[in-house]
Amino acid sequence: MDREVVREKINQGRIRWQRHALQRMMERGITRNEVKKTLLKGELIEEYPKDHPYPSGLFFYIDSGLPLHVVAAIDKDAEWCYIITAYRPDSEHFESDYKTRTS
Repeated sequence: MDREVVREKINQGRIRWQRHALQRMMERGITRNEVKKTLLKGELIEEYPKDHPYPSGLFFYIDSGLPLHVVAAIDKDAEWCYIITAYRPDSEHFESDYKTRTS
C-alpha cells in the first residue's frame, strides 16, 4: 500500500466511509477528522496486500495523547480510499508502542 496515494485521495476528498467503520467510530467516540488526521499524518504499520476486494493497511497516529488505528483500502482503478474500521489500540493486543502486536 502506497501511503502517498492514501494521502492524495484524502486530500482530494476521494474517501468512502464503510458502514461498519461509521458504526464502530460512533460506538468508540472516534471522529471523521481523527481518522483523516491519522491517514494524513500517521504511520503505516501493517500492510494487507491480499485483502479483498482491495489491498489495505493499518495506520497509526497519536493525537492529544490518544492512540488511534485506522484500516484503509485503496481502489486504484476507481481512485477511492475506503475506510474499513477505526479503533483505539489496547495493551491486550498491542505492546506499549501501540504498533507491535502482543504474542
